Parts: sequence; C-alpha cells; structure tokens
Amino acid sequence: MDARVADKSKSKPAQHPPLVIRRVDVIPVALPLKKPMAMAGITIAHAHNILVRIEAADGTVGWGEAASAPTMTGDTLGGLVAAVRDHLGPLIVGKDAWMRPAICKALRSALIGNTGAHSAVEMALFDLAGRAAGVSVIEMIGGARRCNVAPMWLLGNPTPQADIAEAHAKEREGFHFFKLKIGTKAIEKEIAATHELRAALGKDLPLCADANCGLNLADARRYVMETRADGLMFVEQPLPPEQLDNLAILTKNSPVPIGADEAIHSIADLDQHAQRGVGGVSLKLIKLGGMSAALAAAERCQDLKLSVNIAAKIAESSIGSAAAVHLACAAPVIDWGVSLTHFYLAEDIVRRPLPLGEGAVALPAGPGLGVEVDEAAVARVRVK
Repeated sequence: MDARVADKSKSKPAQHPPLVIRRVDVIPVALPLKKPMAMAGITIAHAHNILVRIEAADGTVGWGEAASAPTMTGDTLGGLVAAVRDHLGPLIVGKDAWMRPAICKALRSALIGNTGAHSAVEMALFDLAGRAAGVSVIEMIGGARRCNVAPMWLLGNPTPQADIAEAHAKEREGFHFFKLKIGTKAIEKEIAATHELRAALGKDLPLCADANCGLNLADARRYVMETRADGLMFVEQPLPPEQLDNLAILTKNSPVPIGADEAIHSIADLDQHAQRGVGGVSLKLIKLGGMSAALAAAERCQDLKLSVNIAAKIAESSIGSAAAVHLACAAPVIDWGVSLTHFYLAEDIVRRPLPLGEGAVALPAGPGLGVEVDEAAVARVRVK
C-alpha cells in the first residue's frame, strides 16, 4: 500500500478494547437486474456476487461485497466463496479487527490473486471497525475531499431509439452523465448510434463510450475518428488488455482520450498504460484488491496525470456502491465520473438503498459504510 495512504489510515483507537473476530460467513447471492445488461461478449440478467459478514465477539457486524467477474478478474462465484470460506476467513477468526492493515497483509501472503475476495474481506473489516468505533469509513481512509458524487448511467440497448428513450427517462430521474456500451454491433452501427445519441442529448451533456475489450484496432481507430464531432469524454477499453502495442498506436493519433479498465489490476498497470498514452483509467475495488489498494492507485493516477473513473461492477448492491462512494469521496480526482450499479437492481439488500438526489449520491452518513443490511433480503437472494 502507498505510504501516503497508509499514514492516513486510522489504527486501533486507544480507548477501545480489542475487537475480536468470532465468525466469518461468505454468502453467495444472485441479485436480479431490472433488465438484462448487454456488453461485449456477455449479457447479464443476474449479478452473482458474494457477501462477507464478519461478526465480532461483542456482536458488532461488518459487511463486504464483491462481484464475480470471470472475464475481468478471473473470479467465479464458486472461486470467491472458496477463497473466503477455505482460506481467508479461517485466518482472521480470533484476530483483533483493529489490526486491519496487518491482517490484510497476512491474507495477501496466504492467498495470491483472488482480488475480489480480498476486497470483500477488507471492506467488511472497515465496516466492522467503523461501526464499533462509531466513525465513518471515509474518516478511516483519510477524510473526505468531496461529500457527494454524480453517477453516470450505462446505456446498452439493442437500438439507438431505445438508448435515447432510456437516456431521456434517466435525465428526468436526475442522471446527467451517460456511458454508451459499444463493441456488440457492427462498427458502422456503433458509430451511427453514437451520432444519434449525441444529437438527442445535446452537445453539453457528458457522454463516453465503453467497448469492454470488444473492438479490434481497425474498428477502434475508425470509431474514434468518426465520432470525434460527438465530443466523447473518453472511450474505455476499446482493445483487449494484452494488446499494448496496438493501444499505443491507437492513443497516438486518437482525437478522443482512451481509457483503460479491464487492463488495470495494479499500480504497475497504471504506469505501463500511462507510458502508452492512455488518458485515464477506471478503478474498481475488485480489480485492485480493496479500498487501501484502490486509494493508493488513485494517488498514483494523480502523479501520472491520469484521469480517474471510480466504478462498481455490474451489478453490486448498495454495500458495494457505498464503498465506491467512500473511495470516490477520498480520491484526489474523479474527473471521469463515478459508476454506481445498485441502481440497476430489481431488489437491493439494504434497508435504504443509496438514493439519487439532485443529480448526486451523498456520502453515506453513519458509522462504517453507512448502510444497513436487510438480512431477510439477503436470505431471499442467496444462492443455495
């Protein structure tokens, strides 16, 4: 973890007794989406995630969440469950949760990779300690640089007309930043759809596009050149992560900033992509292994002059979204916006899902992550 972030993280308050962990549960869930989400290579109707529930000896409970992402992190639902159940969970039972940095360091030594599982455990430890101390996670990671974030809405319908209708409906609900999913249709149709959406939204509304690795170099070059008049803020992950040489070719003459998402799993990846001319990156907790690593990555982005998008995976509950909001409010810069994905769920698992008010989501109030889990709702969506 970056030294600057480590210095900000609060250790055990002197006035508190040990916060001994007595139980760790990992709960696989299938969260239903309001409608299927199409992206390059996959259509998602349910989000298959894990919840990590950590209970202290005094009864205090902390929650964490991670999404399965076989094509992004390699984490399957079964793999996430096994990582926490068989490897990480047993190592922290009996430990003092105030010693979170030391615990997480030991966990990383015990289980390489598995960044989604590590993230969910660390998130639950933050939530547990915050609730026990009566402080917000934001105070535990250095304090707030902002108190709310304006989330973008993802568009990925079969037709431009459906995207336009959805965008207008979401504008009325308070969304004023849109991301268009591309890489699923012929490139000429993607270009035409972008033109139509921009014309319908007007020239001033922020708009970006995300290919989820779904383009080849020729189509990516054609897309950025032929949509230059549409004023896209950025085009995210147009090429597969391993095509670094092609990425450098694309960024060299692109009139649109190119972003990286699926390719970013470490600070070393940030350096490597900055050298190839990307304009910014998407930071996800499940890719980087947790809040501490993601905040260190955000600090490094500032050094590298990379723009930053903070994003949850499609789709996380208000547990994961709350963690993303805390991260976004602590990060030095979030000039490429924030993607919160609990809005896409037909059913959330907290008593009061994070609301959108006046175009923004406020930093959750209250201790820990600031959301109250509805364990009855968890039971309804649990995968048997």
